[in-house]
Amino acid sequence: MTQFPTLRPDGRTLLHQGTVIPAHPLALNSNRELDPVRQAALTKYYLAAGSGGVAVGVHTTQFAIREVGLYESVLRIGAETTDKVAATTGRTLIKVAGVIGPTAQAVAEARVAADLGYDLALVGLGGTTGWSDDELVDHVRQVAKVIPAFGFYLQPSVGGRPLPYSFWRKLAEVEGVQAIKIAPFNRYQTLDVVRAVAESSRSDEIALYTGNDDNIVADLLAAYRFEIDGVMVEKRIVGGLLGHWAAWNKTAVELHAACQAAITDPSGSKVLDLLTNGNAVTDSNDAFFDSRNSFIGSIAGIHEVLRRQGLLEGRWCIDPNEDLSPGQLQEIDRVYAAYPELNDDAFVAAHLDEWLTT
Repeated sequence: MTQFPTLRPDGRTLLHQGTVIPAHPLALNSNRELDPVRQAALTKYYLAAGSGGVAVGVHTTQFAIREVGLYESVLRIGAETTDKVAATTGRTLIKVAGVIGPTAQAVAEARVAADLGYDLALVGLGGTTGWSDDELVDHVRQVAKVIPAFGFYLQPSVGGRPLPYSFWRKLAEVEGVQAIKIAPFNRYQTLDVVRAVAESSRSDEIALYTGNDDNIVADLLAAYRFEIDGVMVEKRIVGGLLGHWAAWNKTAVELHAACQAAITDPSGSKVLDLLTNGNAVTDSNDAFFDSRNSFIGSIAGIHEVLRRQGLLEGRWCIDPNEDLSPGQLQEIDRVYAAYPELNDDAFVAAHLDEWLTT
């Protein structure tokens, strides 16, 4: 029988209780070179804000870090900074590393992540056009033999591919899969994943996380119920691994906590307010992620918010042609003015010097 590496017990408990995991951006200087001080400062910001961990080497970090030789360096900064915070505070924190590419590349990246002490690998399936369900499942299985796997449904508009219920049903039976990020930005496809996990023999062993930046609050509030062999099974999305949570992270942590409190409140008195708040979050995400232009400015949009706060020196991306779309800056201005309760500018301002110097 294949032996899969497992999560440490405290990490597994946190993962299943649900937490906030921001998708970590890349800090570059004006020469588009890695800025290690600001890279570490971003990690410190997220953890000080109350996030339960970070995800590094994912889409928000820019897949091109591999092409310019920064993958291991960026993962190392994230791991060392997180471990230092955990040691200092005694907190349980989760480190997630993004792995992509054909199986040989994904497994090699998984080994780098495991050697650096990451807890899970978020397995991207971009570039697998034509692969069968069984080939995709085996791809994830090979990664899971190296490090516990975080399945990933990435929306097609940023490099993902449609994945049927049959794929998720098979994947859920892979022992090494510990969690799944659901990010198709599609309610029908989201339902496919949740139902597949609920109907599997490992329903209680897989934690579900939203990556649906367009529907964060509803994902965190709603329960999914399925009758399986005469028994009603309930499954929830317990947390989020989100690019949107790379900015305004302190209020994202507060929002996640409010959603968790609301679902245990028998009166249900906070749910409508939270759903209304969710519309504001989605509107903000529309501006940050540039959805009206097929998400072309999504990374630059997050960078712009972090630049305004002083966490980044500029909004530079590895590709010099990657920047905000026409009109996106005005949209960010609009949501900043419309939803002042969603930003965490005061929190960042109070701690920025500390994060940049320690």
